[in-house]
Amino acid sequence: MTEVKTYEEAVAFIHGRTKFKKIPTLARMRKFMAALDNPQDKIKAIHIAGTNGKGSTLTFLRSMLQETGYKVGTFTSPFLTRFNERISVDGEPISDAEILRLVQKLLPIIDELDETLPEGGPTEFEIITAMMFSYFAEGHADVVLVEVGIGGLYDSTNVVLPSVSVIVNIGFDHMKLLGNTLAAIASQKAGIIKQNVPTVVGQVDDEALDVIIKTAKQKQSHYFCFDSAYQVSNRRYQDLWTQKFDFSTENFQFKDLRISMLGNYQINNASTALQAYLVFLDLQKVPVIEKNVKNGLAKAFWAGRFEKVSEQPLVVLDGAHNEPAMEEISELLKTHFKQFDIYIVLAILEDKQYHKMIQTLGKLTNVHIIATTFAGPGKRQSANLSELTTSTKTANPIQTEENWQLAIAKASQLMSSEDLLLITGSLYFISDVRKLFVE
Repeated sequence: MTEVKTYEEAVAFIHGRTKFKKIPTLARMRKFMAALDNPQDKIKAIHIAGTNGKGSTLTFLRSMLQETGYKVGTFTSPFLTRFNERISVDGEPISDAEILRLVQKLLPIIDELDETLPEGGPTEFEIITAMMFSYFAEGHADVVLVEVGIGGLYDSTNVVLPSVSVIVNIGFDHMKLLGNTLAAIASQKAGIIKQNVPTVVGQVDDEALDVIIKTAKQKQSHYFCFDSAYQVSNRRYQDLWTQKFDFSTENFQFKDLRISMLGNYQINNASTALQAYLVFLDLQKVPVIEKNVKNGLAKAFWAGRFEKVSEQPLVVLDGAHNEPAMEEISELLKTHFKQFDIYIVLAILEDKQYHKMIQTLGKLTNVHIIATTFAGPGKRQSANLSELTTSTKTANPIQTEENWQLAIAKASQLMSSEDLLLITGSLYFISDVRKLFVE
């Protein structure tokens, strides 16, 4: 019998579990849930999948729902500062005591599954998902926003039957698990679409959209797609750190919506969140009040997403951890920060498309990259620096510095008071760095 007596032991136990099993399946998760009396069936949920933007979309949605008077639970990954962030209520992570209690509650079942299942018991993510479902089944929130871990079809969160399914976008990431084409990845993400449950779809390529719409039709899911069921217009920057846009559907029109999360992609995320909000409120027969929409979007904040952490010098953190995210960041730098010389301290996990990511950033003539390393999660390593300087073509030469603290120091010495320092790459790296800037 496994014993866990402290919060630290509880977190160590979770992180000590296997990350993946050889064969993707929901059978093990369903057995786990059945042994817990199916807590996933006792919550009202909105399920959110996508390659990037899940966390930002969830944050916009949470903020609007809170403004409307809902107590909102969230399940997100990975955490940025502390493990507890993964299970939160109204943006506040649950306590150490609750983490310990939940692990102790689940332990006897985990032990039993370890002994009885041929492939072994639940994985790390399955256990965290079970903790979340168990917690929210106790009634700690009115609605729970559940972010998919990886993919959708076989993700452990996919045992839930939500009120609304949301697919934010489709891009290339986790190809070893999800497939090498947008259609293959889309079919995994579309796995969260449920029979007769409405689906909100963000801006996705036609190839992926075809797969999503086909799945929605098969499941008789009423689908709402970006640029058809809902539209965004009049995108503009109010100032360096705020942007505005207009939003419309057949029944609603909102003008001058303001967000402080930068980039065209964040307007897309905010509009997808707003459409999901409208669909959910319609299902609940709750009237839509424009003030709640405007205040919710304006207040939304998601740490580590082009987050300004210092004014002088100007320092920004962003977890652009894959190629689609790096393309979005490059576009933002090219259009909105073109007047700056930009020094970038970059650390990427080696299982990402890091050559492509660096080339995407390095094309910009005002960008100066210092590549560095960090201690990756578990056995995952950051990209090897030795061959980056020779194998990657950039407008300006890449510099390297193994120690990320020294890399930041080097960048701060090279830049002037008029320049921007962007620290980006893996979200795990941003998590380490953020502790230097934010208490």
